[in-house]
Amino acid sequence: MKINYKNKRSILGYEPNDRSFIYESQLKPNFVFGVIGVLILTFTVSCKKNLNLVSKDSVTDATFWKQGSDFKLAANYLYNGLDRLGTEDLQSDIAFANPNPVSNGTLLAPETDDNWTNDYIYIRSANNIIAKAAGSADAEIKRYAAEAKFFRAFYYWKLLRVYGGVPLITKVLTTDDPALFSPRSSRIETADLILKDLTEAAADLPLQTALAAADIGRITKGAAQGLAARVALFEGTWEKFRGDASATKYLDAAISNSSAVMSSNAYALYTGSGAQSYRYLFIEAGDDSKECILDRRYARGILGQSYPYDLDGSGYNPTRKMADLYLDKNGLPITSPGTVFQGYATFVSEFQNRDPRMTQTMIIPGTLTIRPFYGATKVANWPNTPQRNFNTGYILYKYMSEDVVANNSSQQGDNSIFDFDRHLIRYAEILLIYAEASYEKNSSISDADLDLSINKIRSRVGMPNLTNAFVTANGLNMRTEIRRERTVELCLEGFRYDDLRRWKTAETELPQDIKGIKITGSEWATRAPYNDPVYTSKVDANGFLIAEKNRKFDPSKDYLQPLPTKEVAFYATNGKVLAQNPGW
Repeated sequence: MKINYKNKRSILGYEPNDRSFIYESQLKPNFVFGVIGVLILTFTVSCKKNLNLVSKDSVTDATFWKQGSDFKLAANYLYNGLDRLGTEDLQSDIAFANPNPVSNGTLLAPETDDNWTNDYIYIRSANNIIAKAAGSADAEIKRYAAEAKFFRAFYYWKLLRVYGGVPLITKVLTTDDPALFSPRSSRIETADLILKDLTEAAADLPLQTALAAADIGRITKGAAQGLAARVALFEGTWEKFRGDASATKYLDAAISNSSAVMSSNAYALYTGSGAQSYRYLFIEAGDDSKECILDRRYARGILGQSYPYDLDGSGYNPTRKMADLYLDKNGLPITSPGTVFQGYATFVSEFQNRDPRMTQTMIIPGTLTIRPFYGATKVANWPNTPQRNFNTGYILYKYMSEDVVANNSSQQGDNSIFDFDRHLIRYAEILLIYAEASYEKNSSISDADLDLSINKIRSRVGMPNLTNAFVTANGLNMRTEIRRERTVELCLEGFRYDDLRRWKTAETELPQDIKGIKITGSEWATRAPYNDPVYTSKVDANGFLIAEKNRKFDPSKDYLQPLPTKEVAFYATNGKVLAQNPGW
């Protein structure tokens, strides 16, 4: 019997290697209706003391868990929770659709949260696989147990990044297990478990270069080390900018894990589309390239995705802040003396003489493009043909497919036939982690380390190298430039919200107004709808469109999100405590 992929609580998943649905993979369907604080109902095979009943027409524990292929089938389910192409950066300040309660300080504690619930469902499934594989010397079984450890770490990481420390469950619980009401562990304990799982997983996972063709897309040693580098950088900088002495051990882990990925020679930046390689990496041409360490995979006719910019402007819309972060073509900020930045007077001037990633991320006004849902016809990017984003005035180019078949389809969501993959961990991020962790550990970085990392990324798009001499000569700050490079390279890939919080700059950045194109004093003031008083009245003192103002961020509570209140209440009604985050 095949499974509906949409059912995230199913014990069924899709096979990453052939991107198809798979058959039922676990014998005891476990339906978890809450997290640890909610009853876990397990359907088990009934038995009597003196009988050994084995079902002859269904899969049970007595007939499963015998060989590597059984564990592979069980591990497939864990891939279901890999992130799809989403809108995480809308929680920050570089993308905007509508006011976001997470980034403007108006978030209320929810009763329930699917992210919390689903992460623990996957953690329970991972625990089950790890338990069943315990003590096995079979290399194949150990490999899929390692996949389960990777995913346990992955789902705990998703919890850590927004909630901080959480209850740590490393075994399958029964309904009367005292661990059902485990208290929250500290964020250090949570981070340490994640890194321990990833280290152990890496030991039994194959290198990317050793994967059989049919297994491309499965978890590898590089994926485990890459995720460990990400988590360690996050925690190391979180602790550093809050004065905790444990920062150094995490920065060391970030350096060692990123170095291991770099020295494996299994990965490289994608350059297969020449000067436009950065843009094409994020659509069909970049699928399964050497830059891909872990992808959420899609395939036409099996599972598709939606372009993250809707025609009504409700998707990813770059902001003024994002546009201004791009350097000029000589590597100078646009506010620096000597910059060749052309200003904002015309429709296209701010895009001229800039880092090429700007025009591979945002569309130059007037550009002829094959737009999603407009078929093979190239459409000039002017308001209303197609509708321009009236929120900030910018339109996303990153993720815009050129697939004529997909672009001529009216299907969206799960039925969409956009089939390019989402890159969850890519090699450029590893290089950026190495550079930032090296700098934050030592408060400096050598030109040699810059050449190993950031300058490889810059070379792909023809930007000049970042050097200590250049920073000094132009009165720049190395930390600022490393952070700028990260934000530009990983733009609209879901990192900005986490970065602002771990750097402890969210309290400065997020309360700022969200702004868009310059209207007053530019050609935009002559073009509808921006010449309408509705828009000409919504500008700041310098003439820039204000998309949202009066934003708030309370540093006493908004660095972490609230736990679901039903989870907290469930503990309380049973005489236990699940501590809520401060201020909530």
